[in-house]
Amino acid sequence: MTPSGSEAPTPGRRLVIVVRADPVICGHSGEARNLAEVALQRGFDDVRIVTWPIPTLQAAGLPLKPLESVLPYSRGITVERPDPVGDYKVPDARYFSGMVGRLVELFTDGVPTVCMSLYLTPHATAVNDARAIAQATGLPMNLVTIAEAVGSDITNVVRTSVEEGLFGAAAQVFTTYLANDHCVAVSEYTKELIVESAALIDARHGTTFAAQCQRRVEISYPAIDSRRFTDVDHDRLPAVLARRGLHRDGYVLFLSRVTKAKGVDDLIDGYAASHSADRMPLVIAGTGPEADALRARAESSSAADRIVFFDDVDDDEKTFLMAGSAAYVLASKPRPEFVETFGIALVEKLLAGGGPVITTATGGIPEAVGDHATIVPVGDPVSIAKALDDAILRTSAEQRAARADAARAHAMQFDRVNVFDTLFDRLDNRTAAA
Repeated sequence: MTPSGSEAPTPGRRLVIVVRADPVICGHSGEARNLAEVALQRGFDDVRIVTWPIPTLQAAGLPLKPLESVLPYSRGITVERPDPVGDYKVPDARYFSGMVGRLVELFTDGVPTVCMSLYLTPHATAVNDARAIAQATGLPMNLVTIAEAVGSDITNVVRTSVEEGLFGAAAQVFTTYLANDHCVAVSEYTKELIVESAALIDARHGTTFAAQCQRRVEISYPAIDSRRFTDVDHDRLPAVLARRGLHRDGYVLFLSRVTKAKGVDDLIDGYAASHSADRMPLVIAGTGPEADALRARAESSSAADRIVFFDDVDDDEKTFLMAGSAAYVLASKPRPEFVETFGIALVEKLLAGGGPVITTATGGIPEAVGDHATIVPVGDPVSIAKALDDAILRTSAEQRAARADAARAHAMQFDRVNVFDTLFDRLDNRTAAA
């Protein structure tokens, strides 16, 4: 185990979050950090993030931030990466066993604990296994569990199980989810996706997952640290951008995971077809499994000399890049392996200010952006080109400023304090009612 942070000597109330945490590039990694930070303000004196060892994350091929760029957690938050249990004969289960074992220890040490898992597979499974083991020990346990379903739980696991006729795998996901005290989803769209997928299983096998999910699943939007994006140091902005050869309102930005599901291929083609390409470069910031293929696409584009890739952007620079951009494009599109079930990066951009957001109405994106983005059809580079030219060539500075202010006001509802309080007030009220 390699904890970081500080441990309270005699905690009175603990929050444990089980997640793929930093340095993973993922909005829900940031969400875990944000919930942990607010928990300290709300009376939890021991907050733990239980996650995977760094070498395991690296071996998995997940997009990762540079390790030296990961921001420190506040005092009182401990990041634990349990060591594997067993030898080479149990390659994957070793790490899972280490996580379960550590959770058992946290559940049975006498401290009242709330444990929240982000991603059902495998984190909610680890929590449920640990809970059953802790109960079997006969030791006192004061535990409440929350399972948060994100899009990939359904698109990557349940849908595959349904399409391939793998009833057992789908049943495992739903029973794991529903075994928790509280079930939440990151958007209304995600809940609809969960219920629809459950209904397919029910129709084939006579189960009742859909009705249970419809009744029990509530919405808890991702928690975002709004101050990081609204409190941009505009005195530093020119210098930060200059280090990349950029200037304010002088580039189009994409900043997210570099995959086709995020519409990077359509953006490259749309940018190349736009008149804006003659005025400013396109910056594609991030890493991802399809980065090499998309770099090759950009190199074969008619605008190849105007497209630049940054794969080393840290959390601090990210905010400046968003705030300084002339337009931000995330042309997400549904694919078998991924559907944008909320759009955390879009909300961060609305908070940061800068030029307009151009996106699609895929999945939960409309819940994230409301009326504060230009919506283009999925997979339509021509519409992206037109939207870019409208945003950059046909929008006045006054219009851009007014739209940015309205967008920021909308996005504040997703501030981490608001999200945390709504979620935990719900838990406290139900506990009191019980």
